[in-house]
Amino acid sequence: MAAYPTGVEVHGESLRIWFIYQGKRVRENLGVPDTPKNRKMAGELRASVCFAIKTGTFNYASQFPDSSNAEKFSTVRKQISLLELKSKWLGLKEMELSLGTLRRYDCHLTTTIETIGEHRYIGSLNTEDILSARKELLNGWQKTRHGLNHPPKKGRSVPTVNSYMACLGGMLGFAFKSGYLKTDLMAGITPLAKERPIPDPLTSDEYQRVVAACPTLQFQNMVIFAVNTGVRHGELSALSWEDVDTVNWTVTVSRNYSLKGNFTLPKTNAGIRTIQLTQPAIDALKAQMPLTRMMASHKVSVSLREYKKKRTDECTFIFSPSITSMNGKKTMCYVPGSINSAWRTALRRAGVRQRRSYETRNTYACWALVAGANPNFVAHQMGHSSAQMLFTVYGKWMTENNHDQVGLLNASFTQNAPLMPHRKTA
Repeated sequence: MAAYPTGVEVHGESLRIWFIYQGKRVRENLGVPDTPKNRKMAGELRASVCFAIKTGTFNYASQFPDSSNAEKFSTVRKQISLLELKSKWLGLKEMELSLGTLRRYDCHLTTTIETIGEHRYIGSLNTEDILSARKELLNGWQKTRHGLNHPPKKGRSVPTVNSYMACLGGMLGFAFKSGYLKTDLMAGITPLAKERPIPDPLTSDEYQRVVAACPTLQFQNMVIFAVNTGVRHGELSALSWEDVDTVNWTVTVSRNYSLKGNFTLPKTNAGIRTIQLTQPAIDALKAQMPLTRMMASHKVSVSLREYKKKRTDECTFIFSPSITSMNGKKTMCYVPGSINSAWRTALRRAGVRQRRSYETRNTYACWALVAGANPNFVAHQMGHSSAQMLFTVYGKWMTENNHDQVGLLNASFTQNAPLMPHRKTA
C-alpha cells in the first residue's frame, strides 16, 4: 500500500489530516477508509488547505462545516439581536461618552432599531433594510411619547435623520469589527444632503420689544445677559455669583447644565473661558443682584471629561426659577428647556416672529461682527477655539462693515503715504 502523504494519518479505521492554523496544530477526521486512493486525495486536500492558509483565504467553517473546531476559529460571532447589540455597544462606550451624549445615543438607537425591528438578528440585515429604515425615519409617523397628549407628528428633519443614522453606523461598525457581521452594512451609505442653517438674529427694534415683553424682571435680565454675552443656554443656567468678578466685570464659564439635568463641563475645552462683559450685561447683573445674590448656595457635582471623575462646586445661581415659581417647585437653577418656553412666550407677547432661543447667541455674534469687533476676540468670548467658525457661519454679517474698513485703511494709508510729487534727488 502507498505511503501516507505529509500530514495524513490513520485514526481508528478512517483517515485524518493535520495542519498548523493560527499557530496551533489541528486535526480533522475525513471519515473515509484508509485506501491508497483516499490517501492521495487526503494529501491533495491538505495541500489545498495549507495553500489557503498561506494566502489568507482559508475559511474554517466553509471547509469543515461539521467540525468542532469551526466555531472555535470562526471569525463570525454567534447571532445577537439589534436590542442586545445596542446594550452591548452602549455599555462599552460608557467610558468615553458624557452622560448626556450616552443618553442621546440610547434615544437615537432605540427609535432606529424599533423602525427596523429590535428583535431581528443582525446577521439577517442587509443594505436595503438600512435604507428603508432611513426613509421611514424621514417620512414616517413619529411614535407618540407615553403619557403626553401631543398630536402625532409625521417626518423628521434631515439633520435629525443623519444623526440617527450616524449612531446606527457606529453600532454596526462595531458589530462588523467584532465579527458579528460579515460585511459593513453602512459602506456606501452617505449622509443626506442638508443646508447649513442660516443665523436669524434679532434686529435692534425686535430686541427692545422682546425685552419689554418679558413677563418678569429676572427673565428680562436673562435675555439681556444672553444677547450681550453670547453664552450657550446650558452655560447660562449654570452661572453662579461665584463666577462673577465685580471688580473687573468678567464672568468665568466653567460649567454647563444639560437637558438631562446634570452638570458637565462646557461643550469644548475652548468653552472654559473668561468673558469680558459689555455694559448692558453688567447692568443686567446689577439688576439681578437684589433678586438672587443673597440666596442659599448649593453644592453641585460637575462631571469632568475623564471617566467617573467629578468635582464639587459651591454655587449661588444667578438665575433661579424659585423666585418666580407658580407651582411651588423650588428648583435651584433653570433647565435649558424651560428657557425655550419662556422665550417663545416673550416673542409672542412682543409680536416678534418666532425664532429658536439659540438666536440670542447668534444675535451677539452678528452684532459684534457688524460693529467691527476682532473675530478672534468674538470667538474667544463665545467659546470657539478659533475664528474659523465665525467666518463660516457669520461671513455675511462680516462684510456689512466693509465700507468702515476701507475708511480705516484710507486714513492709515494717507497718513503714511509720501508727499506728491516726489522731490528730485541727485
